[in-house]
Amino acid sequence: MSKQQYDESSFRVLKGLEPVRERPGMYTRTDSPAHIIHEVIDNAADEALAGYAKNIHVLLHTDGSVTVSDDGRGIPVGLHAEEKIPVVVLAFTRLHAGGKFDKRTGNSAYAFSGGLHGVGVAVTNALSTRVTVEVRREGKVHGVEFTDGGEHVGKLEQIGTCGKETGTRVRAWPDPKYFDSPKVPLAEIERLLRSKAVLLPGVKVALDIEQTDGSCLSKTWTYPDGLTGYLREMAGDLEALAPIFAAEKYAEASEGDFAEGEGAAWAFGWFGEALPSESYVNLIPTVAGGTHESGLRAGVFEAMKTFVEHHALLPRGIKLQQEDVCGRMAFVLSARLLDPQFQGQVKEKLNSREAVKLVAGCVRDPFEIWLNHNVDAGRAIAELAINQAQARQKNSQKVEKKKQSGVAVLPGKLTDCESTDTAENELFLVEGDSAGGSAKMARNKETQAILPLRGKVQNAWEIEAGRLFANAEIHDVAVALGIDPHGPEDGVDLSGLRYGKVIIMSDADVDGAHIQTLLLTLFYRHFPALIACGHVFVAQPPLYRIDVPAQGKKRPARRLYALDEGELNAIRDRLEKEGFRADAIEVGRFKGLGEMNPVQLRETAMDPATRRVLPVAERSGARDETLKLFTLLMGKGEASSRRAWMEAKGHTVDADI
Repeated sequence: MSKQQYDESSFRVLKGLEPVRERPGMYTRTDSPAHIIHEVIDNAADEALAGYAKNIHVLLHTDGSVTVSDDGRGIPVGLHAEEKIPVVVLAFTRLHAGGKFDKRTGNSAYAFSGGLHGVGVAVTNALSTRVTVEVRREGKVHGVEFTDGGEHVGKLEQIGTCGKETGTRVRAWPDPKYFDSPKVPLAEIERLLRSKAVLLPGVKVALDIEQTDGSCLSKTWTYPDGLTGYLREMAGDLEALAPIFAAEKYAEASEGDFAEGEGAAWAFGWFGEALPSESYVNLIPTVAGGTHESGLRAGVFEAMKTFVEHHALLPRGIKLQQEDVCGRMAFVLSARLLDPQFQGQVKEKLNSREAVKLVAGCVRDPFEIWLNHNVDAGRAIAELAINQAQARQKNSQKVEKKKQSGVAVLPGKLTDCESTDTAENELFLVEGDSAGGSAKMARNKETQAILPLRGKVQNAWEIEAGRLFANAEIHDVAVALGIDPHGPEDGVDLSGLRYGKVIIMSDADVDGAHIQTLLLTLFYRHFPALIACGHVFVAQPPLYRIDVPAQGKKRPARRLYALDEGELNAIRDRLEKEGFRADAIEVGRFKGLGEMNPVQLRETAMDPATRRVLPVAERSGARDETLKLFTLLMGKGEASSRRAWMEAKGHTVDADI
């Protein structure tokens, strides 16, 4: 059997746009070219958001190419001071090059923008057979052409004059070999352009579709009623249970918590049946939601709860939850953040933790004032929410009656939650009494229970099910869960399960990883249905805290968190690009969960809107392999085999497990 050679020649350095062509799925969606066209449209929208463009035009050609035009400032065509390459060429050929990194006062091209990473139109170029760019700027028209995925760059030339006109026109021919379907989906492009018209008052958004007979099908979007009109259009014939509430609020320079101009605009209402909702961050559609949506729901819920309490509308024994109020709410939300952090380059989900507080703070007071000025509408919304709460509690009581017969006394260390809704409830298995105390103060008493564990749980891989309860920690975990130990083939009944999520929360160190492993061993061996049904999760508390000082009136002081050293270095690089000196940034390392105060623990590990937790699942079809690996790692008689395995594969342990 021949062995692969591994030496200096094995290393390959990907240059230019090669990384995108090698791994396109890391940078964009590959089902269709829609996202690489979005990137060009988003650049035009950023010009409009900054107040420099009044028209955005998209033309779908019969040959599959797409042209996007705007009347913004035009991409600069002069030489970059350091790279000595025209800036327009840099934008289309160099990853992580753009005008949206530096958000310092007076030095940024864009105060608010959707593009952040400097890879947008470079990805468009890399995955296209041809891209042509025409720039109207300073009375001249310049043109440049890129071919073969940006490998060949034509000469930037002046091709005419334009007087006072400015703007950019980009035409791209997506390369079919990178996409499942080479056709740009018309419905998605229309939806994107329509949303831009809604979110950009005064901007005309137009789409032309070339026909095979040489004619053009044209569409133009304008929304004089803004978000309210858009939400009404989404509702169609459905009648609102109360008037739609639309407003906007942005931070002023005198406010210390957020940068000037950060905030949100929104429209929301309650209808006879559930409707899809839409959210945006700096005009970028966030189809998977994120922290800004969590902030909207939190603000609406708090305002509604105050209104209900003030008017004494809540029947005795009924407790409102956020889902009762917001479950039937449809909304359009447009958040504006100075430095949004998205999940991945496709930007489908917002991860910025500060967006929860920002949007909730913007929405709560205006909505509460509106409710008190529109009491009948407030009562109608409250009645809907109370009916939802009564139905939820009635259903959960039915389940609870099944669980009451012969149930064991709950462990004394367990700080239980108030809700009886299993789907909403969460049990945190916390390392140590100190962290358990912080977690109790940080939790949501309604839905989150805390069970602190002293020391390390016994290795249960080779313990018989009948002897499990001899260990006090395992006994407490099993009784708190409300189900009995079982095997993988047993027809286990999970109706007694008291929590929909079991979250292991241990320190971000070696001992914490060992505790995670022991608990996962217990669940995989004796409670496999929990893993199979997706009830087990592992919290990822941060290892580092980064304190960022204020930067003038535009940027208040911030606190960021990093999961590990790699994430810490990435944050440092980003802050350096924003103009912070390395010695101005304070970095602290958490020794354990017990060192975190309740606010920090809630934000990073417990609040569903901002925490990071990993679901635990078994790889499909890999049970025999998993059993073999568990036996090797956790079996008492496998010490010699374990040592040999660690010597041979220790450096790849993450990949193997």
